Amino acid sequence: MTTATTPHVDDGKHEQGHDHAEEKGPFSWVATVDHKRIGILYLLTSIVFFGIGGIEALLIRIQLAHPESHFLDPETFNQIFTMHGTTMIFLVVMPTLVGFANYFVPLMIGARDMAFPRLNAMSYWLFPLGGALLHFSLFAGGAPSAGWFSYAPLAETPFSSNTGTDYWILALLVLGIGSVAGAINIIATVITLRAPGMTIRRVPLFVWMTFITAILIVLALPVLNGALVMLLIDRQLDAHFFQAHGGGSVILWQHYFWTFGHPEVYILALPAFGMISEVIPVFSRKPIFGYEFVAGSTVAIAVLSFGVWAHHMFAAGLGHRADIAFAAGTMLIAIPTGVKIFNWIATMWGGTLRFTTSMCFAVAFLIEFVIGGLSGITFAAAPVDWQMTDTYYVVAHFHYVALGGTLFGILAATYYWFPKMSGKLLDERLGKLNFWTMIIGFNMTFFVQHFLGILGMPRRVYTYPDLPNWGTLNMVSTIGAFVMGFSVLLFLVNIAKSVRNGKAAGDNPWDAWTLEWATTSPPHPHNFEKVPPVRGRRPLWDLANATKEGKNKRKSGGTSTILEIAPYDKAIVGVWAFIASEAMFFIILILTFVYFNLSTKAAAASLDVKTTGMFSICLFASSFTLHRSEKALAAGNESGFRGWLIFTILLGAVFMFGQASEYQKLFTSGLSVNTSLFTSTFFTLTGFHGLHVTLGLCALGVILWLAFAGDFKGRRHSSAFKAIGLYWHFVDIVWIAVFGIVYVRNVL
Repeated sequence: MTTATTPHVDDGKHEQGHDHAEEKGPFSWVATVDHKRIGILYLLTSIVFFGIGGIEALLIRIQLAHPESHFLDPETFNQIFTMHGTTMIFLVVMPTLVGFANYFVPLMIGARDMAFPRLNAMSYWLFPLGGALLHFSLFAGGAPSAGWFSYAPLAETPFSSNTGTDYWILALLVLGIGSVAGAINIIATVITLRAPGMTIRRVPLFVWMTFITAILIVLALPVLNGALVMLLIDRQLDAHFFQAHGGGSVILWQHYFWTFGHPEVYILALPAFGMISEVIPVFSRKPIFGYEFVAGSTVAIAVLSFGVWAHHMFAAGLGHRADIAFAAGTMLIAIPTGVKIFNWIATMWGGTLRFTTSMCFAVAFLIEFVIGGLSGITFAAAPVDWQMTDTYYVVAHFHYVALGGTLFGILAATYYWFPKMSGKLLDERLGKLNFWTMIIGFNMTFFVQHFLGILGMPRRVYTYPDLPNWGTLNMVSTIGAFVMGFSVLLFLVNIAKSVRNGKAAGDNPWDAWTLEWATTSPPHPHNFEKVPPVRGRRPLWDLANATKEGKNKRKSGGTSTILEIAPYDKAIVGVWAFIASEAMFFIILILTFVYFNLSTKAAAASLDVKTTGMFSICLFASSFTLHRSEKALAAGNESGFRGWLIFTILLGAVFMFGQASEYQKLFTSGLSVNTSLFTSTFFTLTGFHGLHVTLGLCALGVILWLAFAGDFKGRRHSSAFKAIGLYWHFVDIVWIAVFGIVYVRNVL
């Protein structure tokens, strides 16, 4: 128990994976594991890619400014179109949101750093690496040109023969691994490192929505990763997952991509919702209206987002029943989103509004996002979708959601939090000019595209005929794009000018209420000297407006109590999040195997079920021996701990020997990945399971080495061993499913 009247003291010495001494010099930024510096690195790198993506957008708009233009040839246009979409989604918007989360989530919950600082640094460095891989394709035979969605069969080798698509796949895999690692870190941080009194029902809404977003990333990105792996195997090993001529399914790619793609919409939107939920209450001088509804509707959105993917596929001919089901789901998911809009409006209603630049962008967010939401609802009606799909109406809708929503939320957050990050205020005069030019340019660019779509102009085309009004509306859109570009330049000038000569902000220039404003601007390397007591959702307001009754209690020695945060182990939380991610990856591979092989057994006749069963028993037994090793460590029996661990590693090695032997027999008999759909799915599924077993053996080998080095004396590092044990048990459980579906089913 801890008293509510006593601040939680942060002495700066708590171990979080690194010390918090001030890091200096340029190299310190390369080697840093400080969450604030990593957040800034995310934001700066995102700005670089934003410039690249913005130039690509302007090139697209120049090409489309006039009918029958020859500014770009078709292939160059397709490459720029693909690079623009991929860059903006994966290299700009997502990393920008992660950058803000990195910087502010630990501050807002009263933590000193992220749960896993070194993993956090790794997550960041995978980001520029992925971006470099994507853009290296320009010098390696040509950029990808199949669209940011890379629909099959267009993305397959017969239609995209250069290496651009391969680099696109590798880049997205690298970015996906980094994103999942970052999401695991956020989940572990929010669950395990909240300050005393900061219950999950008291966390700021930005933290809450970032937390839900992290869960979406953990569950959605592996679906894309699984599909990317299969597409890469198609291209490099001539498999047949998405090639119709080999029995594969081009529609299957769409199902997998949009199973990721629609949650991705909310991965981009939910953190912006959280930003708006911080800005509007502060500049309305009112607490958020209906905190529980805002938080609860976020969970509803996350759940429903996995059930509406096929509304992107109404034109694919899935059948009326599927269309009706997904149309209903699309209409349903609009309800929790609409709840938030009413909450934000109700927060402003009757408030003392201060129209700072941040607040202006927040209000604009409401208007533009509602427009995008309403145009999105029209797609829930399948007949309307059939008419509007693949037209510029879709482009307008998407950008009103992604830019009018997410970008405007980011701009509101930047003007709000920049003083905390830099200690300087952004120039409000330049800010207002930035706001109005952005509003004018944005609506000029995208509002007219609704009418282009209604008039029938298809998207993804490099030119168009001189039909009535098409040229005029496209010219308006192009002019608007350049106005937006000018607005972005104003924004960057404002940042550069303010960093150098901006007005000092002080610790809390907005008189805000959440914990990040309780420390210096910019914060100390260790974040807090003392974390204020958390008794509610507005801890700084509570501290500044303590009731007379509360003061009298302190004078008389009376106290009220709050429960300490439950002592969750961050390693255990992290590995459970990782297991959830890996489970989604294997579910996709298993579903693919079942989809292609459910009705056939003859293809599996070459498998030796009895021999594989014997080796499988060794793997299953290794879970028992590992459990015995864990028990021995808990009891302080070091020799038993090491002995059972050695036994576990031997059993795992025997299983891998069995797998290698089976592969050798299959290869000798002339079977390989590209022989048939059965072999494609078999080798992919069992191969990735074998890879996971190998990684588990490596981890257990490291544990064994540390055990003999004496690092586990006194049960030190037991939580790390337990975390690796959970992973090993998960790998065994996956093999139970694989063995039953691939082997046992064929003998029943």
